[in-house]
Amino acid sequence: MIIDDGILFRQAEEKDAGTLVKLYDQAARWMRANGIVQWKPGDKDVAHFRSKMREGEVWLAEDADGRIVGAYELWWSDEEAWGIQPPVAGYVHRLMVEREAAPAGAGLRILEHAEHRIARTGRERARLDCVSTNPRLLAYYRAAGYRVVGEFPHKTGKDGRVYGVILLERRLAV
Repeated sequence: MIIDDGILFRQAEEKDAGTLVKLYDQAARWMRANGIVQWKPGDKDVAHFRSKMREGEVWLAEDADGRIVGAYELWWSDEEAWGIQPPVAGYVHRLMVEREAAPAGAGLRILEHAEHRIARTGRERARLDCVSTNPRLLAYYRAAGYRVVGEFPHKTGKDGRVYGVILLERRLAV
């Protein structure tokens, strides 16, 4: 699907897993450099992204020249953070932007693609979470139309670190 600004979205394939790892690590390094303790370089490997491709969907955003400008994971459930829920939502994870290649506003356009993808399945809500200690990202999602619906204070990371996440959702037109 081509969005009017020239960004092309396509589902990731197994061969794209290495690109996704690089994109994740780059985003994690940018976060660290900007004082945001959320992602850790090296925390997601090829196996992670291949697993997410099998369990849900992973989407890549490319510019007109075929350069990757961003990506995201789309899950159809997220019991760890949201508990058991009826199938009314899609869960957006790891929204990533390639800061050197992406056009201004690419993050919002990637998020909108996720919302359209969710709505096309007949689900009426887009959900996501962000760490409680990242007020900048929380403000970003709120400005994009998401509302806080709860907090999960005891999420456990792969490294055993326990942290809190803010749960957000947006109602979609289906």
